[in-house]
Amino acid sequence: MQTLRVNLPNREYDIKIEKGIFDRAGELVAEIHKPCRVAVVTDSNVGPLYGERLLNSLEKSGFEPFVITIPAGEGSKSVEQLTTLYSEMLRFGLTRSDLIVALGGGVVGDITGFCASTLLRGIPFIQIPTTLLAQVDSSVGGKVAVNLPQGKNLVGAFYQPKLVIMDPLCLDTLSDRVFCDGMAEVIKYGVILDEELFEKIESAPSREAIMDIIEDVVYRACDLKRMVVEEDELDTGKRMILNFGHTFGHAIEKKYNFTDYTHGEAVAAGMVMAAQYGEHLGISPDGTSKRIAELIGNFGLPQWVDIDKASLLNAVKVDKKGEGNLVSLVIPEKIGKVILKKIDKDGIWIW
Repeated sequence: MQTLRVNLPNREYDIKIEKGIFDRAGELVAEIHKPCRVAVVTDSNVGPLYGERLLNSLEKSGFEPFVITIPAGEGSKSVEQLTTLYSEMLRFGLTRSDLIVALGGGVVGDITGFCASTLLRGIPFIQIPTTLLAQVDSSVGGKVAVNLPQGKNLVGAFYQPKLVIMDPLCLDTLSDRVFCDGMAEVIKYGVILDEELFEKIESAPSREAIMDIIEDVVYRACDLKRMVVEEDELDTGKRMILNFGHTFGHAIEKKYNFTDYTHGEAVAAGMVMAAQYGEHLGISPDGTSKRIAELIGNFGLPQWVDIDKASLLNAVKVDKKGEGNLVSLVIPEKIGKVILKKIDKDGIWIW
């Protein structure tokens, strides 16, 4: 088992990574919390695959779990679904001395974490991410949120889990599209922080090749995010580099109503756009966007998505990284190093 400890002011927690660790989840939870009620939030895809196994593991360790299943998909990350979670948890008599577990991908983790951060002014929660995207990104760092009609993640909080349990074997049940969705975020870490990781992915340009080294890839991606989060938990400085590709990516998601493209697909195209913008400014070396595009293309991710100027500008206007008429854009100086550049929102269109 590989363990990463995230050290933050006044609190710390472990990320545990190992193939086959899933069925020991109850034991691991018992190491950090006494037996209690446990609300397990999952979705209609993940629940049938892993719900019963998790319940059995928790019960063996003395917990009283119950499952709340939400519809799979980005549409569940809503205020309406959040209200349903509140009601279900209160109906089961959950208290602040109990636990909430997020079992699933990024949508489940985000809405469950936000629910945990706000219900009864805060209930401890645990992340058990089952997608690559959630394992390397959304389950680490404490960002939790729901969407509004105006945009993605506009209502949220910083709320750290008590424990994160990652079993790479859970990735075996993912479709190729969902697996490669997560590869976009892994590639992102390579671009912003670690040229060696980027080159490692270039040398393993398929799902099969990546799965041969998946524990090391997940560990390294989580370690990179851990280092950034420890330095800037509340996203006011260095942590903003994790938004590479997301300014354009969120615009793509919104234009296509969060249905045509997954988060990773939108971010993949957004990374290419950000590098193209960097080349336009003379910050990114020529060929940077092409190298990124070739790598994401190896995993079936879109290298370009049609988006019009009006859609991009409308999305940028509500971007959380904005300051007045400026938006902070993450631009690569080279593979493995990026800078934050304040851009006039009206001048962000170059296509």
